[in-house]
Amino acid sequence: MYQFSRAIYRELASHIVEEKFTTQRDESNHLRVLRACEDSVQRLMVDRRYFARPARTLFNDIRMYFTMADQEFAFEVVARNLALADRYFAELPDYVYSENGTPRVCQAMTRKSTSCARQPLTGNDYCPSHQHLNETLEELEEVLPLAA
Repeated sequence: MYQFSRAIYRELASHIVEEKFTTQRDESNHLRVLRACEDSVQRLMVDRRYFARPARTLFNDIRMYFTMADQEFAFEVVARNLALADRYFAELPDYVYSENGTPRVCQAMTRKSTSCARQPLTGNDYCPSHQHLNETLEELEEVLPLAA
């Protein structure tokens, strides 16, 4: 996972503005860019289905640390590397554990308003009992066509 975020940072490091934009003294702009890259790649790995535009999100987080002349370059680097990361993560199998080492659990709620504790099926976030909740927008549009 970190090879993608470090690759983005290494390409952008020489273009980062050295000046600090906040009052925090303990973090440099380089560290902020690196953390933003790591957070975006981690979210892409864990939450790919709900991370619609990772390149735009990361670029919006880091663009203030670049001059106007370097922002197009920064966006191209971010978009290229996150597209590679997305393809790589799409090929990986679903793991039994999440990124922090805890077992994956179903995302549904039970009738008693507690989280379902069962293991989700491969490829989605729901266990066999709650598989019906995994309908996509396309499936819903087939059932309920939108009025034009």
